[in-house]
Amino acid sequence: MHASHYHINTLKEAPAEAEIASHQLMTRAGMIRRIAGGVYTYMPLGLKVLRKIEQIVREEMDNSGALELLMPVVQPAELWQETGRWDEYGAELLRIKDRHQRDFVLQPTSEEVVTDIVRNEIHSWRQLPVNFYHIQTKFRDERRPRFGLMRGREFTMKDAYSFDRDEESAQKSYDIMYAAYMRIFERLGLTFRAVAADTGSIGGSRSHEFQVIADTGEDEIVYNPDSDYAANIELAQAPCLIAERQAPQAQLEKISTPNAIKCELVAEQLNRPLSDTVKAVVLATDPHQDQTDVKIWLLLIRGDHELNEVKVGKLAGFEHGYRLATEEEITSHFGCIPGYLGPVGLSDKVAIIADSTVANMSDFICGANEAGFHFSGVNWNRDLPEAHVADLRNVVAGDPDPTGTGTLAIQRGIEVGHVFFLGDTYSKKLQATYLDTDGKPALIQMGCYGIGVSRIAAAAVEQNHDEKGIIWPRALAPFEVVICALNWHKSETVQQAATALYTELKAKGVDVILDDRDVRPGVMFADWELIGVPLRVTVGDRGLKEGIVEIQNRRDGHNEKVTTSDACDYLNQALQHL
Repeated sequence: MHASHYHINTLKEAPAEAEIASHQLMTRAGMIRRIAGGVYTYMPLGLKVLRKIEQIVREEMDNSGALELLMPVVQPAELWQETGRWDEYGAELLRIKDRHQRDFVLQPTSEEVVTDIVRNEIHSWRQLPVNFYHIQTKFRDERRPRFGLMRGREFTMKDAYSFDRDEESAQKSYDIMYAAYMRIFERLGLTFRAVAADTGSIGGSRSHEFQVIADTGEDEIVYNPDSDYAANIELAQAPCLIAERQAPQAQLEKISTPNAIKCELVAEQLNRPLSDTVKAVVLATDPHQDQTDVKIWLLLIRGDHELNEVKVGKLAGFEHGYRLATEEEITSHFGCIPGYLGPVGLSDKVAIIADSTVANMSDFICGANEAGFHFSGVNWNRDLPEAHVADLRNVVAGDPDPTGTGTLAIQRGIEVGHVFFLGDTYSKKLQATYLDTDGKPALIQMGCYGIGVSRIAAAAVEQNHDEKGIIWPRALAPFEVVICALNWHKSETVQQAATALYTELKAKGVDVILDDRDVRPGVMFADWELIGVPLRVTVGDRGLKEGIVEIQNRRDGHNEKVTTSDACDYLNQALQHL
């Protein structure tokens, strides 16, 4: 491919709405163009990157025994109504009607459709196990699409679904997919972590996320640098930081704390460490089934910790959802405005749950349920009854590893893959059964496995860029080598040398482009540094007089002068080390 016949249209400035590096650089490099909020056209350079990602994903999925099919973007509402997700999924599910006023959705995922296929296609245990996958456009109607391909509304995703006879077999299928994902991300050349994760709205009981490490990531990953432990912060177990509760040393004292509505202000006024304070969070659960009234809950965490909402949602009593209590509900149960709330002297109408660290605190500080006042010297079993204890908080760096070895660190990541064990979550709702060896029907056990193809491209840029532009890993680069032919239109010598090298590289299977455009060298070099091609060869009259070309590595900037006869072999060797 000659650059003069390719569409290269770089920009000096990124659009105003581009907040992160991948959005800015992919737009400036001419890889994507915005057509609507969260919806992009993939230009030729960007599409080449996507196709390379797809190819690696497809090869590893096929090698794992999965079978490719293609399910529709538009799906009938009836299937989503069968599973209940028509109502449960929320506003991100784009609902549409056809000319006959029948309801459809633009698929955000395909559990319903693939389970419907299987319940109509799979009838006997002899047909199991099976794993179907496709690479298809998805649509989620994000309230606030942003960050380019990172959080768009339309995106490309690979989703796979395994179907097995029983849980033991399904766990084996899960392990096969986990191993395939490890190979995929290793081949993509990305720095990543596989972390234990929450199953979220998809459901199921076993889950891992694959996170590309990047400072701009929206997720926090908890890990032990000295072991294999890694988990999303939503799931990471936060250990009790106080081995044993100490006996009370202080008397309960009510202290004036004017305008101190936050633990930080209380600690400052009382000249005490923030870790001596206890933060109160008031939640409400609305009536459900046999519950007739709104229930008020007081959750207690140490002042320097943060509440983990995912963990709360898994507690008994919160499984049907919860919300922050209203100011009216707080006033009626605590007799006080928010900011001065605490567990001392409450009626049994308020259910108290203490984080495991708070449960072992003594002589602590908390709200006195009176505006402008806090209690100091508060102790369990003396000043208030023992509370129900649970893990309520986010892990912080330096916490002990729950497995008992070393301490935990936190880094940011971008979720690009997720594997779930679903069990019979969908097969039960859609009655996807098979006849087992005893001739009786049994529910199929399912797994679900997703990879954000377009998100990987953005994540790779977030992890690999500098002030000049993108630095693609070899596996993802739109071209592996660019030959910059200086003064192509004026020098027959340059034309012959550049064409000979181009032809030789093509014959070796190298993905190479020859830049024969009539532009200044500075413009040419800046374009390819922005686009991020791993290796650049400069062919010019000055070097050719000495029989050499100059090769530059985009990642480290190293320049090497190589003879024209050795250039092809040198480039091939260099590519092997990228």
